[in-house]
Amino acid sequence: MTYDLRSALPLLIPKAIAWAEAQSSSIGKIGQPLNDALLSVARGVGVMHPELIRVAEVPQLPLPEDPVLQHAALATGLLGPNMIGMTFGYGIYICHGHRTKWLLSHEFRHAFQYEQAGSIAAFLPTYLQQIVTVGYHNAPFEIDARAHEVHDT
Repeated sequence: MTYDLRSALPLLIPKAIAWAEAQSSSIGKIGQPLNDALLSVARGVGVMHPELIRVAEVPQLPLPEDPVLQHAALATGLLGPNMIGMTFGYGIYICHGHRTKWLLSHEFRHAFQYEQAGSIAAFLPTYLQQIVTVGYHNAPFEIDARAHEVHDT
């Protein structure tokens, strides 16, 4: 029997929101503000308050401690060994060695999406529903973030 993420989503969303808010708070304490060049990139992809963004470079993205939430994150592809960046509101994790304008602009666009939603609690249910319904790669928020990536020239 396979794990049905779609039916589990209503139970997972409150846990995911609490975890994401904790990650955002942690990044806010340890993350670095953007320099002028990156402030410009963030503004260029639509972020209204790029001065609030903090970036924390980490060896790997953290996994939720809750086993059910961890399983869901790995099963949907939201987290795992191939993931190198993740955004929680204005907090962004970037794995060591992957701090590029391309990845940062993608993550900045997610910060813009959080701004548009108004909060982590407002953004995550829609985002997670997209992931469960059409998959990570085809999720509209991911398509939008990819469309706003800035490639080094």
